[in-house]
Amino acid sequence: MSDPEEDFAALFAASERVKRIEKGQTINGTIVRIGHEVALVDVGGKSEAVIDVAELKDDEGRLEVAEGDRLQARVVSTSGGLTLSRRGLLGAATARQLEDAFHMHLPVEGRVERAVKGGYEVRMAKQRAFCPISQIDIVRNTEPAQHEGRTYRFLIIEFKEGGRNLVVSRRALMEEEQKANAAEVMKSIVEGAVVTGRVVSVREFGAFVELGGGVQGLLHVSEMGWTRVSDPSLVVKAGDEVTVKVLRVDADKQKISLGLKQLLDDPWSKAGETYQPGQLRKGRVTRVAEFGVFVELEPGIQGLVPMSETGVSRDMDVKKAFPISRDIEVVVLEVDQSARRMRLSVKGVEELRESHEVREYTERADAAPTESLGSLGDRLRTASSRPRQK
Repeated sequence: MSDPEEDFAALFAASERVKRIEKGQTINGTIVRIGHEVALVDVGGKSEAVIDVAELKDDEGRLEVAEGDRLQARVVSTSGGLTLSRRGLLGAATARQLEDAFHMHLPVEGRVERAVKGGYEVRMAKQRAFCPISQIDIVRNTEPAQHEGRTYRFLIIEFKEGGRNLVVSRRALMEEEQKANAAEVMKSIVEGAVVTGRVVSVREFGAFVELGGGVQGLLHVSEMGWTRVSDPSLVVKAGDEVTVKVLRVDADKQKISLGLKQLLDDPWSKAGETYQPGQLRKGRVTRVAEFGVFVELEPGIQGLVPMSETGVSRDMDVKKAFPISRDIEVVVLEVDQSARRMRLSVKGVEELRESHEVREYTERADAAPTESLGSLGDRLRTASSRPRQK
C-alpha cells in the first residue's frame, strides 16, 4: 500500500508543474490516447493535456499521428486543465522551435518560395530552408514550377549554423505517412474494388499507380482502353490522378493488377446487334500479320480479314496493299460476340456490289415494262373499246 504522504507529494508536484505552464507557452508531449473528438497528451510527470483530434488530421481527414507519437503544441488554455493547439505553431516557428522540431522529428510548415538549382527555396516563418528536388515529392515531376507558392509540411533533416542552414524534406514525411497507412490501404484493395490513385511512373508496358500508403499497382497497357494503346503516355502521365479497378491481387508476390478500360463502356456488349453478316462497313487498317489484316471498325471493335479474303494474290506484298491507317471497305462475314472476334472480307466487297447491282436491275425490269410492249397494250385496249360497224 502506497504512503499517503508520498501520494500527496506527487500530486502537489504535478499541480505545481501545471501552474508553471502558462497560456501561450509551447510544450512537448506524447500522445497517450486518441478519442473521437479529443486526444490526451502526456506533457510530463502526471500532467495530461487535451487537443482536438481535428488538429491531428490532414486536409483529407486522415490522422497524421498515432498513440505514442511525440507532439509539439501551444497552450491555449489552463482553465480546468491544459488545452493545446497546433494552429499557428507550424507557420510561426522560431529558430529555437525549429531546432526542437529537428531533434524531435516533428513536422514544420513551410511555403515553397521558388525553384532554384537542384531544388526549392522554402520559407519557414523568418527562416529560409532548402529542399532538394528529390525530396519535394514521392513522384518525380518534370515541371518544378508546380510546387511554387504552395504550403507543405516538412521534416528538417539538417540543422546547421544555428538554423541559418536548413535542409528539409517533404518526401520523408510522406513516406512515413505512407507506411503508417499501408495496412489500412491494403484492406480496401481487393479484387473487384474501384480505387483512386496517383500515377507514379509511365513505362512502355504500362503505368505504376500509387494507391496510398506506398502501395503500388500496375496498370498494364492492355488494360488502358478497349482500343489498342501503342503509347501509354498518351493515356496517363506521372502525377495524374486516376480511378481504376482492381483486377488481381497476389499477396505473396505483393503484386496488384489494375484496369482502366473495365470502367468504360464495352463496345463489344452490343456488337451482335450492331454488326450482322453481309453488312458493308468502313474501317481503318491497324495491323498486318502473316495470317491476315486487322481492321478497326470503331474504337474497341476490331475484326480480322483472313489472307484468303484480302483479294491479294500470293506474289503481292500485303503490307503495301494495306498500309497502316488506310481506310478501307469490308464485308462482315461472321460475328462472335462472346469471343470478341469478327471475320471480315475485302474480296467480298465487289461481290456484294455486283449482287446489289443485279438485284436493282432486276427490280427495275420487273417494275417498268418496255416502251414497245406498253404501246402495243394501249393500242389493243383502245381498239377493243371502239363500237363495231355493221
